[in-house]
Amino acid sequence: MEDKGRIESQILKLQEKYKDSGQDISSYLDGLLYQRYLTYWDYIHLDTLLSLQVPRTHFPDEEIFIMYHQITELYFKLILHEEKQIVDDKSQKESFFIEKLNRINNYYKALISSFSIMIRGMEREQFLQYRMALLPASGFQSAQYRMIELYATPLENLVHVSEEGKYTENDSIETLYEKIYWKKGATDLRTGEKTLTLKQFEYRYTPRFIRTAKQLEKNTIYHKYLDMPEKSRHNKALIDALKVMDINANINWPLMHLGSAHRYLNQDNTSIEATGGTNWKEYLPPSFQHVVFFPNLYSKDELSNWGKEWVDHHFNPEKSKN
Repeated sequence: MEDKGRIESQILKLQEKYKDSGQDISSYLDGLLYQRYLTYWDYIHLDTLLSLQVPRTHFPDEEIFIMYHQITELYFKLILHEEKQIVDDKSQKESFFIEKLNRINNYYKALISSFSIMIRGMEREQFLQYRMALLPASGFQSAQYRMIELYATPLENLVHVSEEGKYTENDSIETLYEKIYWKKGATDLRTGEKTLTLKQFEYRYTPRFIRTAKQLEKNTIYHKYLDMPEKSRHNKALIDALKVMDINANINWPLMHLGSAHRYLNQDNTSIEATGGTNWKEYLPPSFQHVVFFPNLYSKDELSNWGKEWVDHHFNPEKSKN
């Protein structure tokens, strides 16, 4: 009798839910009766997922390259999923903020630890050959990663280091966007002109970036933190989680790419251009870009030495000993 009462209660709730749909509950129950059982492979669209790797050459390792980048984009989507929840939250609860940041940092941890697939998981000679079939496409063209940055911090914190201090939040979104740091990383090494890689990217995504930046004006993750009560802003767990996110996004992640670039694009002290002509030696090192999402969380010394310790340890070992 208890089960019967529970079922009747659920049916009443379903009737209430569907009463405005124009169909009675019986129609929905018929649909439930006739639909097939759900399977794992249908639920995650497994066959479609496994069909999305389409190499452009015959080199076996190109498929690894494609799959890893697709996995990366899925992790970016997870990070954005959490960032959007932080931005949309009205509660100002420290626990909610910290939980979402910890999830973001777990996604970064997985990304960073998995990057050995890119650094050691492909044959260098294969990569140097099949990469030529990918021109002018480049990982530089990841729109999701740019969206991650837009959700994290206002545009004035993303201007190129050469423009640092010249612009504030009082400048227009369009003005700040034109000075964003990553555009410098996709200029032709010889002429200084925009590469086709950058032109394609801007044509495809600039309207979306501008629209998103305007929607997030004074409402980025950084703003959400600054708008919290003073006591909350001094919460050590919150500050630590923000700093870990900052360091993961702006030091650890780009430096994993730098390690990969050194393996595949640096030989006998001669640098090979990255796919699409991006200037990887100028673009990837954090100490060159000096992108910091949450600048008021750091001392002047920490900001002035942003990323230098990691670079010295991995690429200038003699300097790091001093």
